[in-house]
Amino acid sequence: MTASVRIRPANEASWEELQLILTGTAGRCQCTRQRLGDRDWYALPVEQRATVLREAVGCDDPRASSTVGLVAWVDDEPAGWVAVDARSAYRRLRGSPVPWAGRAEEKDDDSVWAIACLVVRRGFRDRRLTYPLVAAASEHARAQGARAVEGYPMIAHGAEITWDELSVGPLGPFVAAGFAEVSRPTKRRVVMRLDFEA
Repeated sequence: MTASVRIRPANEASWEELQLILTGTAGRCQCTRQRLGDRDWYALPVEQRATVLREAVGCDDPRASSTVGLVAWVDDEPAGWVAVDARSAYRRLRGSPVPWAGRAEEKDDDSVWAIACLVVRRGFRDRRLTYPLVAAASEHARAQGARAVEGYPMIAHGAEITWDELSVGPLGPFVAAGFAEVSRPTKRRVVMRLDFEA
């Protein structure tokens, strides 16, 4: 029997469902490191990081205009999370040299969105859930008015990779969703981009 996958904006999930996904390293991060930048992120205890995320995603409030992430359910069990927002919302991304190597682009262009993080809950991994998450995040960005969306995945073969490195996602789901390679700023990191037609 094939599992049923449903992906919806995070405001349609409960906070408890999102927290079931964000465990371990992801639970300590609360998907706020990219948003806050290293200095502010390190200064905040986990509880305050969770408050920042909860305010951003609007869980438990279907009327909230949540545009910063999507939750995936597999057979009605919360199973995955993807952070997607205007690229300018991610301070750490804007301050990193990695995505900007070899290109002159306006870092504060709100019309370009970014997929900053992907998390799949233990017990649901190895089911290729990042593929529909990246595709859904891309469509979500387009529906919110983005003219393009970027991702910064890792090349996952040939070297050992820790979870927090792979939180940006592997390369395959971005290729499958139609992203094109912009650059390879490091041996294992690829900048990928999907431009939407006007």
